[in-house]
Amino acid sequence: MILNKLFGNREIVIATKHKKEEAIAPLLEKALGVKCIVPENFDTDIFGTFTGEKQREDDPISTARKKCELAMELTKCDLAVASEGSFGSHPHLYFVSADDEFILFIDKRNNLEIIARELSSSTNFSGAQIKSEKELTAFAEKILFPSHGLILRSEKENNESILKDFKDVDQLKDTFHILKSKYGTVYAETDMRAMMNPSRMHVISIATERLINKIQSRCPECKTPGFSITESKVGLPCDLCGFPTQSTLYHLLTCNNCTYTEKEKFPNGKEKEEPMYCDHCNP
Repeated sequence: MILNKLFGNREIVIATKHKKEEAIAPLLEKALGVKCIVPENFDTDIFGTFTGEKQREDDPISTARKKCELAMELTKCDLAVASEGSFGSHPHLYFVSADDEFILFIDKRNNLEIIARELSSSTNFSGAQIKSEKELTAFAEKILFPSHGLILRSEKENNESILKDFKDVDQLKDTFHILKSKYGTVYAETDMRAMMNPSRMHVISIATERLINKIQSRCPECKTPGFSITESKVGLPCDLCGFPTQSTLYHLLTCNNCTYTEKEKFPNGKEKEEPMYCDHCNP
């Protein structure tokens, strides 16, 4: 009821150029009762592109914040959401690619800023130097083309010959031969724009669900939305020797409004850890 009073029937602008509203809008409208809009001719490429024509100058959260601020200025809306993704090697899983999505919610009327993140290995992110049509076909199949977009350029670091938005394999092959005859080399990579990448769009949906959970989590003291985990403390004792392990002992939840904090002990539903996860019992 309180959330409906805060957000119900208010317009929220989704700061996107690449149809992210398809993943974000249905979830926000159902959970918060808001009405989602997208600014016309909104060019998020000014903040950076995945293909390198424009380098992203800021970290993902700062970039998402700038997107929100510009979208709010253009639409005269005081409620906004934007997402920003990064792609590369997974920080914990060797030799696995990752999609690291941040999503930012800003409510100027109520002085709220809430951030959620989804780090996922469910991505087709990849690139390869292509020497033949056979290699091109194999790469296209690997990255799920044509349901997922593919980009061709002469070389990995060359931003002057970027070609994308291929409709089918025949068009892709024709462009490959044109590039190869002109430059001698061809580099193929995944198109990570949201509307060209269903795998990424799914991760954005998950990040949006995490955001909604945060918004729906209200501070026990002042009832402000966004009461969430700000710190995790390891040290769950081993069930055999009693020494602290690297497993989570508690989460610390904090309110951004009144700074009220609360410990959530044993967040994973267990008070002791199995000896196999203990550095003392199983070094």
